Amino acid sequence: MSSLLRLATAGSVDDGKSTLVGRLLYDTKSVLADQLDAVTRASVDKGLSTPDLSLLVDGLRSEREQGITIDVAYRYFATPKRSFVLADTPGHVQYTRNTVTGASTAQLAVLLVDARKGVIEQTRRHAAVLALLGVPQLVLAVNKIDLVGYDEATFTVIAEEFAAHALSLGYARGSVLAIPVSALEGDNVATRSERTPWYTGPSLLEHLEDVPVAPDPHDSALRFPVQYVIRPRTPEYPDYRGYAGQIAAGTVRPGDEIVVLPQGIRSRVERIDTADGSLAEAGAGTSVTLLLTDDIDISRGDLIAAADAPPRVTDEITGTLCWLSSKPLKPGARVLVKHGTRTVQALVDELHARFDEQTLSSVDSPASLELNDIGRVTLRLAGELGVDDYGVSPRTGAFLIIDPKDGDTLAAGLVGERFS
Repeated sequence: MSSLLRLATAGSVDDGKSTLVGRLLYDTKSVLADQLDAVTRASVDKGLSTPDLSLLVDGLRSEREQGITIDVAYRYFATPKRSFVLADTPGHVQYTRNTVTGASTAQLAVLLVDARKGVIEQTRRHAAVLALLGVPQLVLAVNKIDLVGYDEATFTVIAEEFAAHALSLGYARGSVLAIPVSALEGDNVATRSERTPWYTGPSLLEHLEDVPVAPDPHDSALRFPVQYVIRPRTPEYPDYRGYAGQIAAGTVRPGDEIVVLPQGIRSRVERIDTADGSLAEAGAGTSVTLLLTDDIDISRGDLIAAADAPPRVTDEITGTLCWLSSKPLKPGARVLVKHGTRTVQALVDELHARFDEQTLSSVDSPASLELNDIGRVTLRLAGELGVDDYGVSPRTGAFLIIDPKDGDTLAAGLVGERFS
């Protein structure tokens, strides 16, 4: 079992995400005494008799004043079984882009619903985004179960409706678990509650501790986007030429044959350098400097890949976008595509379809994509990129669409057809 779990929260406004995250931090004793004292004082000022645990999470003044979460915040906590990195994401529709950011590296997502409201439009939208990003495990936290009298029938209706929706999105039955919780009262958050005797599953924390997660893709083919070329040109290192970056996928060793893309030039790895010395092997997520046996013209934005399993080199991408801008996307638009460390100019050649996450259907040839729309597009690139299908290699199968005028991020894109 992995000792680290990366998870994200999602849910609609006022579903209690901040309180749930605050409860997890509080129950795992991950809150400093002075933090708890400050929250207690603020709660008293609000006229509350018990600490408002959401204040542990909504740290920005504007968030506290409005009672909402605006930006993605990363929380770290641990139990004797496992360490956790939690991305707490906003619930408002206009902040869906932040949900995409927080969930992009998650191995599990906790999706909250209010037991009084059940599965709503934003629940379906978030589930679709999580499926689009390939988050493998889902927990449906049916929160505020205390406000419906801990009613089993209410929980069952919500759980069954969401399970059917998740199955339609491609989730396997065993990868989705519904848990009745009260973040405010602590029911089924850290420990199982006596007030839900009809629920026989684990508490949320018990599930997070025990859920199996896939390890980082060290056994995938090597993908190494070049971030920087190191050439000291000093008396000590007159001929040193190293290529620095972070390994996106796979493992590299001295002697491995590689190909530099998009040029297609082959060489071998001579050495793997780090600030702490040379390595005999380095895997995904490790930042290293590679030295090659041949003197090749390599620059930032190039991709070093396994010679026997290279990605596809192309000047055209068909992929799925989550449109994140209030400016609509229309065919013929000129944009920038950022893939790894390389940015190229591109033209939106065709809008193939827009996915309706409410009806789980597609609208063919839409006139545009609007804010929060999910659609399938073809982009023609001014230069070639080495890309993988997102399902094969998420790090080299993902890209961003950027506005060339002001540098704003317009969309998150995934190579391949995530929805048909």
